[in-house]
Amino acid sequence: MARRFFVMGALLALVGVGIGAFGAHGLRAHFAANPNLEATFQTASDYHLIHALALLGVAWAVERWNHRLLVWGGYLLVLGAILFSGSLYLFSIANMRAMGAVAPLGGLALLAGWACLALGVWRSN
Repeated sequence: MARRFFVMGALLALVGVGIGAFGAHGLRAHFAANPNLEATFQTASDYHLIHALALLGVAWAVERWNHRLLVWGGYLLVLGAILFSGSLYLFSIANMRAMGAVAPLGGLALLAGWACLALGVWRSN
């Protein structure tokens, strides 16, 4: 399980770096024309990369404490990063306003993931 979370974290980071570079270089004209959307893209990118690194920590925690809540926490972080950052990327790049309603669901998944991680470590032997 630890290997799975490490790989997911590394792949999420890989995609995050690519999207961040695309945003900084390939979307320069888009954000010049829509400056109010650039901060939203930056928020998506920040949360994306932070939670990619967090999954590396989840891999270590699962190996160290081996509690089922840690596994749930890891999967919730993956889900949350995809929903939160993905919806904000779509909102800021494609101006898909409906995606603004998806971001809070991703945020809730991230919060639940962190709660599971804390509780899983607390309850482990």
